[in-house]
Amino acid sequence: MRKRLKKSLGFYKKIDNVLITPYRSYGTRNHLYLLGRALDDIPLKILEDQSIFKTIKNTIRQFNTFEIAGAQIELEIPDLIKLSTKADDEGYFLFDKTVPQDLSLAADAEGWVKVDIRYIDALHPETKLEKDHFKGELLIPEPEAEYGVISDIDDTILHTGVTSFFKLRLLKNSLLTNAYERISLKGAPELYQKLHLGKSGKNKNPMFYLSNSPWNLYQYLKLFLDFNNFPKGPILLRNFRTPFDRSLKPEKPHKQKEIINILRTYPDLNFILIGDSGEHDASIYTDIAVQFPERILAIYLRSVNHKRQMQRVQSIVDSFETTPVLMTDSSKEAEEHARKSGFILL
Repeated sequence: MRKRLKKSLGFYKKIDNVLITPYRSYGTRNHLYLLGRALDDIPLKILEDQSIFKTIKNTIRQFNTFEIAGAQIELEIPDLIKLSTKADDEGYFLFDKTVPQDLSLAADAEGWVKVDIRYIDALHPETKLEKDHFKGELLIPEPEAEYGVISDIDDTILHTGVTSFFKLRLLKNSLLTNAYERISLKGAPELYQKLHLGKSGKNKNPMFYLSNSPWNLYQYLKLFLDFNNFPKGPILLRNFRTPFDRSLKPEKPHKQKEIINILRTYPDLNFILIGDSGEHDASIYTDIAVQFPERILAIYLRSVNHKRQMQRVQSIVDSFETTPVLMTDSSKEAEEHARKSGFILL
């Protein structure tokens, strides 16, 4: 808060600690898409046995960010490419570029490409910072992939309480509960591992995770997914808009925009969409299935305890015939459908 006050008064100019966070993303052999953020901060430490006070302190830190506006960022894949870009006023930067090099040459056995990210001090380029070198990664799906999976996070694999009264349970779960203490919905990690394996059993099917949560919670959600043994995949969140944000709102909902971008990035890959009946997943997913009728293999919607929304979603599902839509109370039901449909091993 002290730095923010100094900046607003025009007294703060020095950057104490450069922290570059590249978000897990995706690409193709000749295209990379990598978003990240440049902050004046130290790395967030979430401990398994931390106190409630430490959890609250971490939550405040995630939202009380001090952005490095206009930061010069350099991306390098050794022996392949070197690119540069500039962060916006909120510290966000994006590499979205088609390149002649074959990026898959740098991929590991599951298609992950590691990238080096550096902060370039434009005012003092001769200065070498101790922590100006960061690691990012993006997924290039294997040609042998049978299909991809695009899954919501909130109340699909992680109970948030989004339908609770005044969303009080959502606030408690998201802001006051340690990531290590968050429990995945029963059977979800096992189901996702089986979908990742597919019918071939080769761990080739790419997994994408979506949430309407802000990027401020990226480290928190990444830790939850890794700790609960979900298959590794790109994590796609959204920018946090304040009541004072006067920038243009996106034309399409965040989830719809991200799903369409993924489908267009991989035109030869079909997908399974997984969400819940609590918010707008049913209408978004069915709209996408209409736009891409041959590309969506199935839609799985986890039922939530909200009578009015369940009735609305059921009316959408009952009249939809473009692709199979399954309302499910458990991961086991989705797994049984996936097995009968030939998506996973018998």
